[in-house]
Amino acid sequence: MTRYMVIERFKTGSSAAVYQRFDEMGRMLPSGLSYLDSWLSASDDACYQLMATDTPETFDKWIARWDDLVDFEVIELKEKPTGRQ
Repeated sequence: MTRYMVIERFKTGSSAAVYQRFDEMGRMLPSGLSYLDSWLSASDDACYQLMATDTPETFDKWIARWDDLVDFEVIELKEKPTGRQ
């Protein structure tokens, strides 16, 4: 499975609504998109998520569920070359 770094930037004034929706509905991931880990920015206005999928189009479905509150950047990651730290 290919891994992706997803940067979610909360739209101005939307962080409370993001947390409320998450508390009520969870991540709302479509089938085929896997959550691996995440980190919040110290300023609480962005989330960095490590995710995986074999079907990148699944991001479109997921983003559509959140794009009223969040701006997204999806970055495909590649494996580290062998022998590098």
